[in-house]
Amino acid sequence: MADQKRILVADDDPDLLDLLKMDLGFQGYEVLTAANGKDALQVALNETLDLVLLDVMMPYIDGYHVAYELTNKLGSKAPRIMIMTSRDTVKEKGIALMSGATEVLQKPFEMAKLHERISAVLGKPA
Repeated sequence: MADQKRILVADDDPDLLDLLKMDLGFQGYEVLTAANGKDALQVALNETLDLVLLDVMMPYIDGYHVAYELTNKLGSKAPRIMIMTSRDTVKEKGIALMSGATEVLQKPFEMAKLHERISAVLGKPA
C-alpha cells in the first residue's frame, strides 16, 4: 500500500510493545518497534517514518533525548513525535514540546484515544 503510514513504537514494556504493534497493524499502519531509546534513535534515523511513539522512561536514552536528537538531526524531515508517559502530562508537556514532540499522551490510555490522537497528529500539516 503506497500511502500506508509508518510508525515506530518505542517502549521498554514488551507487552505494551506487542499490543501496540498488533493493534496499529490492524488499523492499517506499518509498525516498527524498539525496546529502548538507543535502538529507537537508530531505527528512526535510518527509516522513513511518519510518526514515532516514544515512551519517556526507557533504557540507554530516554524518550525526550530521542525526540531532541531526531528533530535536530533530521530538521524538517523529522517524523511527527508523540510522547507516551505515566508521569503528570501537565508538567511533562513543556519538556516534550521543547524536545520536538508534537503531542503527549498519558499512560495508561484507551486504544480509541490513541487512535484519535494518531489520526490528529498525522492529519496536521508539517
